[in-house]
Amino acid sequence: MTNYISIGKLVATFGVGGELVLRHELGRKTALKGLEAIFIEAKKEEFLPYFIETARIKAGQEIFIKLENVNTKEAAQKLVQKQVWLEEAAFHEHAGKSAPISLLGFHIIDNGNDIGEILEVIEQPHQVLCRIDLDGKEALIPIHAETLQKLDKKKKQIEVDLPDGLLDIFR
Repeated sequence: MTNYISIGKLVATFGVGGELVLRHELGRKTALKGLEAIFIEAKKEEFLPYFIETARIKAGQEIFIKLENVNTKEAAQKLVQKQVWLEEAAFHEHAGKSAPISLLGFHIIDNGNDIGEILEVIEQPHQVLCRIDLDGKEALIPIHAETLQKLDKKKKQIEVDLPDGLLDIFR
């Protein structure tokens, strides 16, 4: 089964020829060079490919993107506010190594205990929140200077020292 990772969303149309603005969280300027398709979730867990005709950098986290068979502003408007997903292999190829989104799949270790795998990364102004599955319930774990102890990219682990009682809130 193919794993898909959300990289951002289509935030606006541009011009009258069906071009869109993709705001992404890949952590670096990119025109998605070499990428053939993006995916949009039509129904839960059902991803439809949209093939890329052209893509060019607009700004740091934005790309102008033209998709096949989306040739009018009206057709493009139907895709605005939709999440954009990449296959896992393409995601790792295009994501910046130091971007918070690159922490997906890492395990959070609190005082030597593996509390869960990072399923989603939510960037906030002064911290990053990592969504994990904690004993069958969703938990948001803050990662910032006070909680982060060590980041081990080879083991795909983040060692943290969480405040006492934080995990009890989610249990």
